[in-house]
Amino acid sequence: MGVSEKPQGSLRRVLATLLVMLAVGALVVAAVYLGPYQAFRNSQLNVPEAGRIYEVRPGTSLNRLAHDLQREAIIEHPRFFILLGRELAVATRLQAGQYRLDPGMTPQVLLERLSSGAVVQHTLTLIEGQTFREMLELIHASDELGHTLQEVDSEDVMAELGHADEHPEGRFLPDTYHFPIGTTDREFLQRAYRAMAELLAGEWENREPELPLESPYEALILASIVEKETGLAAERPLIAGVFISRLEKGMRLQTDPTVIYGMGEAFDGNIRSRDLRADTPYNTYTRDGLPPTPIAMPGADAIRAVLHPDRKGYLYFVARGNGAHYFSRTLEEHNRAVQKFQLGKKNIKLSEPDQTP
Repeated sequence: MGVSEKPQGSLRRVLATLLVMLAVGALVVAAVYLGPYQAFRNSQLNVPEAGRIYEVRPGTSLNRLAHDLQREAIIEHPRFFILLGRELAVATRLQAGQYRLDPGMTPQVLLERLSSGAVVQHTLTLIEGQTFREMLELIHASDELGHTLQEVDSEDVMAELGHADEHPEGRFLPDTYHFPIGTTDREFLQRAYRAMAELLAGEWENREPELPLESPYEALILASIVEKETGLAAERPLIAGVFISRLEKGMRLQTDPTVIYGMGEAFDGNIRSRDLRADTPYNTYTRDGLPPTPIAMPGADAIRAVLHPDRKGYLYFVARGNGAHYFSRTLEEHNRAVQKFQLGKKNIKLSEPDQTP
């Protein structure tokens, strides 16, 4: 027994020495490696004061991302960035898109943002009163949308969207839309189409009873006319009330914007008496009821105005020349208003001088 104790004691001393050396080595590694790593983790990205946009391509790996950030001089230590991504368990959760890098942002905050998908949102506004062709021109001119429909004839766009049997005019809701880079024009239009369909359906369900409108589409048509006739937002319900009253009485709408729409490219900026007499499906001076389709994109307020009109018994209105209108209940009063506001005649007395100026 005494003979075997000496080798065992030597072994214990060797193991103890190795453990001490390993511990010292670990401390040295920690001092040399972990110190700079922690400093990197809490460092600020190299971005200008105004910030910058950085795009992550689809399929980008953590390793590729780290070295690309180094090439862009945004970070200095790609290995630390890779280690941090693995520590945060985001290596497989990076999402493609454009991201905003702000001054003061740390590598950890950047990785959290890239894995959350908090991408930059671009905007495009569809404007009330635009025609379908004008809207397409706006979309085709967008640098942020992906273009898949530029070679498609405007007459075929609805078929591309899955609605071949529908006329495109008025089918898209005017609004400001936010979208990430990579969104296509097709996706954008489908979203605007759904937004209009949902809004119109909801407003139709809450409409006033006994309106002279047989369907949501007829409401959309009339709303487009109200949109084109309205200069002041507050007047939409009154203008809608005029058209609703005329429909109820079987009177023709006699509204210039429908005539202009029916003229198409022949319209040169002026509407003449002969244009009012020239019959087209959209000429509401020569035809009864509503035109066959909307004549522009009506906004939500115009749709609500048509379905909740302000009925004061007015049957006529004429532009005052300042964006507002003068409303009349009789043709005689309307003719006096035309002489005053359109022909500039003086000393014309009107029966309702207290209307909105």
